[in-house]
Parts: sequence; C-alpha cells; structure tokens
Amino acid sequence: MDAQGRGRADDVDPADQWVLNPNTGEYELRLGPSAPQSGIPGPRRAAAAPSPSRTGAAGSRTTAPVSPGRDVPPPRRRRGAPPEEPLPGRRGRRPVKQTSKAKKSLLWTGGTMAFVLVAGAATGYFYLKHLEGNVGTTDVGDAAASNFSKDEAFNILIIGTDKRTGEGNEGYGDAGSVGHADTNILLHVAKDRTNATALSIPRDLIVDIPDCQTKQEDGTEKVVAGLEDARFNRSLGESGRDAGCTMRTVEAATGIKPDHFVMADFNAVKTLTTAVDGVEVCVEKAVDDKQSKLVLPAGKSKVQGERALAFVRTRHAFGNKGDLDRIKAQQQFLGSLMRKMTSGDTLTSPTKLLKLAEAATNALTVDKAIGKVGTLKDIALELKKVPTKNISFMTIPVKDNPAETVVKATVIVDDSRAPAIFDAIKNDVSFTEVKKQEKKEKAEVAARLKGTKSAASDVRVRILNGGAAGGSAQQQLAYLQTEEGVTKSENAGNAEATLARTTLEYAPDQADQARRLADIMGLSGSALKPGKSVTNAQGLPAMTLTLGKDFKGAGVKLSSSAAAAPGVDKSTADKAQCAS
Repeated sequence: MDAQGRGRADDVDPADQWVLNPNTGEYELRLGPSAPQSGIPGPRRAAAAPSPSRTGAAGSRTTAPVSPGRDVPPPRRRRGAPPEEPLPGRRGRRPVKQTSKAKKSLLWTGGTMAFVLVAGAATGYFYLKHLEGNVGTTDVGDAAASNFSKDEAFNILIIGTDKRTGEGNEGYGDAGSVGHADTNILLHVAKDRTNATALSIPRDLIVDIPDCQTKQEDGTEKVVAGLEDARFNRSLGESGRDAGCTMRTVEAATGIKPDHFVMADFNAVKTLTTAVDGVEVCVEKAVDDKQSKLVLPAGKSKVQGERALAFVRTRHAFGNKGDLDRIKAQQQFLGSLMRKMTSGDTLTSPTKLLKLAEAATNALTVDKAIGKVGTLKDIALELKKVPTKNISFMTIPVKDNPAETVVKATVIVDDSRAPAIFDAIKNDVSFTEVKKQEKKEKAEVAARLKGTKSAASDVRVRILNGGAAGGSAQQQLAYLQTEEGVTKSENAGNAEATLARTTLEYAPDQADQARRLADIMGLSGSALKPGKSVTNAQGLPAMTLTLGKDFKGAGVKLSSSAAAAPGVDKSTADKAQCAS
C-alpha cells in the first residue's frame, strides 16, 4: 500500500506524514507515530516558488507548484480515539539497502536517466507524480506507438534541440531558432535485452522530409508540407514541424520506425553533469575554441554545466571541424556520462539521485504514450537489463553530397554500407560481441569447416534470392565486391523456390572457395551443400549462394550473434576514449 493509502486508512492527512529530520535537514516520510523515519526524501525546507508554465515548439510543459517547507507536526489522532500501538512483531523499519540490480542501471542519456530514477530511486507515490509533472508531452498522433510493450524490441528517438530557451542559453544556437533537430540518436533496444544500438543521425544529412500531420495548441490539426533534398535538422521546428515529423523522417530515410521520442534542450547537459559533480572527458590535443569557448588541456578533464555544454557543442576542436567529428565526441561524452551515473558514488547517494531525477525530467519532452509514471517505470526496468558492454554507438554511414561542387557542407546516405546497418537494427541483430555465444558458434563453425580456404579474389559465386527481403541479392553482391574482395560474383535474380535458411551449393573441387565464402558470411557447416557447380556469365564454373528467409542483411553474419559493421566506426558505452 502506498503512503497515500496508509494515510487515508488511519484518517491521517498524507501531508502530515512528511517530518523534518533535524540531523539531515531533509523531510522524510513517517508512516506511523511508532515507526522510525523511513529515509525516503521529501520536500526541502526552503522550496522554490512555483515555476511558470513553459511552452515551446515541442509541446507544453508544466511544473507542479511546491509549497514552501514547514515543520510538519506528527499525525493527529481523532478525539476520543485510543492511542495507537506499534504493529505486532515490528520494532521499526530498517533502512532500505541498494540492490545489486540498481548498480547495473543503464543511465546514459537524459531521457534514460529520468526513466531509471523514476523506477528505482523515488518510489514514493507523490514524488513520482511530481516527476511526471516535470515532463512535457507532445501528441504526435500515429507517428508514435500508442503504448509501450515490455515484451518486444523498441526504438526511441532521442532529439537534442538548439532552441535558445532556459536560463543562460541566450547566446547559443541560431538567432531566433524555433528549435531544430540538432543532435539525433536512434536507440534500439533488443527484444531479449542483451544489447542496444545507439545510431547517430547527422543533422546535415540530406533527406526527403515527408508531409506531416501536427496537432495545434487549440486542438486543430494541420498538415505541414514535406521537403525534398533538405537537411535532416529541418524536420523539427521549421513551419511548425513537431517531433512526430522528425520520427517520420527517420522512418523514411532508414526504414526503421521509432516507437517513441525523448527530446531535451541545452539545459539537460548542464543540469545532468552538475548533478553528478562533473563528467570526465579526454582530448588528444589541447583545445582552445573561441566560438564555443571550450578550453581544455590535453588528456583528461572534468566538465560540468556550461563547460560540459561547450564540449558537446564544439565543432572546431575535433577532426575536420565538421558535424561528423562532433558526433564522435558526443558519443564519447554520453558513454562517460553513463559510466558516471552508474558509478557507486552516484547510485549510493540519495542526494545525487534526486538531483538527477529533477534535472532530467525538467529537461525532457516525450510523446504522450510514455509520459505517464507507470510507463516511465516500465521503460526504466527494461533499460536496466542491458549490459553497458553491449551498447554500441555508431553513425549512419555517409558520403559527401555530390550535388555540392565547391563547399562540402552536407552528406548523403552511403548506399553501399548503410543498408547493412539499417537491416541489422530492423532484424534485431546485435552489433556487440556476446562472448559466450560467439565462442560457441566459432567452435562449431571451425569443426565443420576445417581445411584450406581460397583467397577471396578466387571465389566465383552466383547469388539468388530465395526468400530474403527484396533487393537482398544486389545488396549482398555490392558488399562482397566492395568490402570483402569477392569480385567474381554476380546477381542471378530470384530462386525457383523459397528457402527458410541460406545455402551454398558447390562442387567437390570448389570446397576451398566454399570455406572462404562461409567464413566471410558466417555460414554454418550445415549451410554448405555439396553438389554441382553452375556456369557464370563468363562461362566459368561457379558456386550458387541462395539467400533464405534467415538472411539478415548485407554484411550481417548469419551464424553469429554479433553483426558485422563493414567500414563503420563504433564504440561501446563501457570503454573510455579520447576525442581527437
């Protein structure tokens, strides 16, 4: 039974159960006159005055007013009622200990932080409702899922806007900006919760922004016309586009449908890093960026507040001074922030946890389906299951926009590499090494495929589509030729029959070639079918590779729990790196 229920059962006003602890200066929840104080944090003595409502392009946000603190008297009993006796067999409540699960919490973005804290650190009903009141919501219609499923894989689009709202942010972002999609990460959490992928989407990626139906403040609906060949960041803010428009743009560009969104402003970085007393970052060379005002010595430094925001905003300190290198630095920053949030000194400090809860929820706007306290709790519990070593950060593979002949300011999707990434995420394939499973699979393949292997350039193979997604044969052909050097390969169209599993048929004298291709594709020994060779377009004998329904995408190894990401830089959340 929650605190509210207990208060009503005893005819005690729930507000009277918050008692000032003179030793800590904090208010704590007392559930009965004979019970010791619970240790659950309550209102502070000098609470701030109610904050005014905040409204922006992302939707409305309201913060519940908090009454000034006061010394609360003990619960009053009714006139004539007998004195209350201690509950039988209970001499007092013991302090609640941190569980081992709490120490494994996944807290690596502002949005995730809020969800986990709601589930773990602030279990009081009133405080949960207070946090829920902090979070702004936007109705994006069918762009988002109508509910959150605990039994399926899910995709959350994390959006960082450049809107100049909040104290001290007047000098950031473009003057008069309505809040563009400046930083974008598509977080995919696997169905079995063993892994997650954080895919960054460059703001300068050229895409087609589809028509988007939005809901106005007065309840009416408006369709905002789409754009062709536009920068991705224009999918939010401009012409009244909301986060649902950004979600639709992600689906149009990648084929991956986001289920929900979490949007944060500049204040998220400042308040979260301050709440944990700073985050460690590392740079290979000293930084003195006049535009972002970031000054750092070479090596490791601790940043928080304005300095942390400068780190994630700077583009001129890293690499070629463009957005792609800034994305890498942001990914390294997020990994470091996550490690700090899951560190022992954070998880064991109620003060830090409450600061994080307030900071995160105040900086967030989400879709309506996940704006409720129960849903936030469910998401938190699912995110806590993912090991940090199996969280991959990567960026959509891109290349320079060929339409720009003088100044290269924008990029386009690299069609030779990106489809493998998109397909892996859509098919819930991990980009991280699950060591136990990988070791087992490698031993199995090695036992079945013992023998010499031909060079990749000597492999001759015709590729048929026998049940894979449309275009798979051509995509796999491009991957084999450009990434693996199997140049003597060709697309032979559709197979006569549909296969559940991919097969490779070869003649006895092609066994060395078959082993090489099996090694490249992660084919198990059972996928190799001794048989006859066929004649390729050059009139030479070749093997036949038939892609079945189990084919997960170009470059994705079939027998492995880890997907190959050819030519794509990736990092994991558990390892510290230096920005260069």
